[in-house]
Amino acid sequence: MYDKWNLDILYKGYDDPAFLNDWKKLEQILEELKQFAKDCQKMEDLKMLKEAVAVLENYHLVGERLGSFVSLRQATDTTDAQTVSLIARFSKLVSQSGEAEAMINKRIAVVSDLDALIKQDEVLQEYAYLFHNIKEENRYLLDDAVEGVIAKLNLSGPKGWEDLQQYLTSTLIVDYKGSNETLSSIRNMAYSADKEVRKSAYEAELKAYDKIKEAIAFSLNNLKSYVNTIVELRGYDSALDMTLKQAHMKQETLDAMFGAMKRFMPKFHAYYRRKAELLGYQNGLPWYELFAPMGESSQVFTPESAHRYLLDHFKNFDIELHDMIDRAFKEEWIDFFPRSGKVGGAFCANLTAQKVSRVLTNFDGGLGDVVTLAHELGHAFHGQQIESHRPLNTGYSMPVAETASTFNENIIMNAAIAETSDPQEKAALIENQLQDLSQIICDIYSRFLFEDTVFNRCKNEFLFAKDLEEIMLEAQKEAYGNGLDHDVLHPYMWICKSHYYSAHLSYYNFPYAFGGLFARGLIVKYQQEGKAFVEKYKQLLHATTVADVEEVAKMADIDLTDQAFWESSLQTASDLIDQYLELTK
Repeated sequence: MYDKWNLDILYKGYDDPAFLNDWKKLEQILEELKQFAKDCQKMEDLKMLKEAVAVLENYHLVGERLGSFVSLRQATDTTDAQTVSLIARFSKLVSQSGEAEAMINKRIAVVSDLDALIKQDEVLQEYAYLFHNIKEENRYLLDDAVEGVIAKLNLSGPKGWEDLQQYLTSTLIVDYKGSNETLSSIRNMAYSADKEVRKSAYEAELKAYDKIKEAIAFSLNNLKSYVNTIVELRGYDSALDMTLKQAHMKQETLDAMFGAMKRFMPKFHAYYRRKAELLGYQNGLPWYELFAPMGESSQVFTPESAHRYLLDHFKNFDIELHDMIDRAFKEEWIDFFPRSGKVGGAFCANLTAQKVSRVLTNFDGGLGDVVTLAHELGHAFHGQQIESHRPLNTGYSMPVAETASTFNENIIMNAAIAETSDPQEKAALIENQLQDLSQIICDIYSRFLFEDTVFNRCKNEFLFAKDLEEIMLEAQKEAYGNGLDHDVLHPYMWICKSHYYSAHLSYYNFPYAFGGLFARGLIVKYQQEGKAFVEKYKQLLHATTVADVEEVAKMADIDLTDQAFWESSLQTASDLIDQYLELTK
């Protein structure tokens, strides 16, 4: 308890008879899937739709269970040879489904009286949103054989580049004052109460990247070039256009959000300048001081005290969320501590069919780690709200993926701030929240600018590490403005952020800003409506897998294409900054 997660709910190991049987079962299901893809072309429409659902659900359930197990094993030990081998075999196995799924989707897409057929069957009615999306996405599908080739080439192409970045960063040894540290441990030192530790860890981190930066530059170039090729082949306007369509989100929504963010950015720059002044700097905040704890409320937590803290702060919001958090700790859902071979950062994997989740963190005992736990357990709560959907309706798009997680962050931080009457402690708690808010505004915008530039330039040139460093620095200068010291930025943020290294999930940056601001807007609704809002909130989360982003927001009477909504959300952040500036003047 309070250490490593337990994966027995999936399998007890690679020699578990259930694991071996499911592996054989998946091979059999894939053959059935490929055969059905051929047979369905001449089937009567209604029969085809029903059988398509059955075979795809079967494939999804078995494949997700196996895939989750090997990927979760890899996340905690990227050096395990057996896991690496099994992931390669699994990836090769499931790549066989690419051509078959494309054939099935194309067959579904040509059903002319789809709505009439859906009305004839309760299961099909649950998949109405999925079927309509298949018809829309069919516009971008290629020839069946080409789709099959792309799926197979993914194994030796983009997947290999993704694995390279993950392996190099998870196994990188950082020389820190004569001792060997993992990259995760070094990056956690940014939260140290000791200024010298923060500075020296930052310097050691930057120096360590010299060992791997050129290799990871090749990884990033090849991944973005691959995505650009797919975009061109499929006929999307750009990688961003493809991402927004996959996210079921309008460009108008993104424009409205960024428009509001840019209007309020000077306020966040003022926060950074004040923090710099308090720490004794004259030219803005050095990068290594971004997460410097301020004030006397820099608490040190153990997993046990974090458990109690989270329960205390969520019990008044919703008993279902409270009980789920309790289960997460007691039933070993969480892998807490950094160690060699374990991936950095934090994530939550929803095991929807098993009605549980697994959370990975690199816990170091700061309040920020408790907020991270709240964030990831928000993902788990989101997963709990979609458990009643059918198997093919359990995936939500990128923007709404961060809603429940950042909603949790707001709940816990707002409660902590409200509970204290001591001005110094209140200032420290507010500053902690502003750290996170400023990250989803300034840092996320810098990441978006960086990735957008890389996508555009990769069309015509190869970007070596020095080029990527320059792009990153320019993005940081634009996003952080005069809030940071431009002589002490972080040119290697493109190395350590895994979000850039996916061939199937580009621009995984703006969803954090979306989730944070959308969540703040929902918090305002909660403050206005009280307990009556909680059920509406859970219904909204439930709908995220079967509705477009804008339709989900309408359930809370929100128009996401209206910049005024985003400005109203940012105004609450601006008010918090004003409060902080007043408390620290």
